[in-house]
Amino acid sequence: MVGTSSSSSDQIQPGNPLRHDWTREEADRLYALPFPDLMFLAQATHRRHFDPTRLETASLLSIKTGGCPEDCGYCSQSAHYDTGLKATKLMDRDDVLATARRARDAGADRFCMAAAWRSPKDRDLDQVCDMVSAVKDLGMETCVTLGMLSPPQAQRLKAAGLDYYNHNVDTSPEFYDRIITTRTLQDRIDTLAHVREAGIKVCCGGIIGMGEAVDDRLGMLVLLANLADHPDSVPINLWNEVKGVPVNATAARPDGLALVRLIAVARIMMPASVVRLSAGRQYMSDELQSLCLLAGANSIFIGDVLLTTANPQAARDADLLARLGMNSSMGVRAVTTSEGKVADVSPA
Repeated sequence: MVGTSSSSSDQIQPGNPLRHDWTREEADRLYALPFPDLMFLAQATHRRHFDPTRLETASLLSIKTGGCPEDCGYCSQSAHYDTGLKATKLMDRDDVLATARRARDAGADRFCMAAAWRSPKDRDLDQVCDMVSAVKDLGMETCVTLGMLSPPQAQRLKAAGLDYYNHNVDTSPEFYDRIITTRTLQDRIDTLAHVREAGIKVCCGGIIGMGEAVDDRLGMLVLLANLADHPDSVPINLWNEVKGVPVNATAARPDGLALVRLIAVARIMMPASVVRLSAGRQYMSDELQSLCLLAGANSIFIGDVLLTTANPQAARDADLLARLGMNSSMGVRAVTTSEGKVADVSPA
């Protein structure tokens, strides 16, 4: 054991091979560890696999907003609900590129482009591929989220130079049908497989605060950790209140320490993945965000808006990182050997 007082962590040591056989019971035991023990184990894992002073920064742009045919009960962009959001057409390439330049100049390492589609049409995918190539030419990493993909579509995005594809599982298998009926969880998992097969990195996480139980949050992590390959990035989103959507009837914002515990468990179960503290940071105090970073989160979105919701202003983020002595930089990603062990990338 590495200094913790619970046998729950006996088999979960920094440097152990990546696991894909996690059980709900193990996740429950981790989550229930005394807070100092859980934080110690998460921070030890994090320090073994990443430089703890470095933070990955990404920027997110909605390139096609609203009018989505899916009925995701949390989403402002669903055409099923009266959310007051006006649907837009796909943005012009030059406008997207100008936004990407501003994001790069503001310190973003990665530029993420999101379109409110069930799945992209070929003519739209042509334009998105052009955007991806143009953003790559700026020296930025690229990510898109476009809905479900077929294998040929994933291959076209790879040929355009795409680095990451975001496709969240959203929640646990048990809670999933309560928030979405137009797309199955298996549909999502199939798209993730197509993305992996095309050689694109996977960004996949979920949302908390929709009325799910703690067991559902942990079930989501077990699902992600037991995929054939762990997601390269795991975004944890705190649900933002949206007018007119069904989730309003069940939503309950998690206690801050519950969020920190979840981040810590994600770090331990998926030690080589970047864990992104994603939507909802505007509701968090600096102290809560700091605890999340201590628990193993090492990526944030920068910029005042995330799709259709607010995000902390750049000055606040810069001030917090300065006070914490942290740097936003590329190079935080863990390196995994062919044996499935994680190389130590800490500075000498």
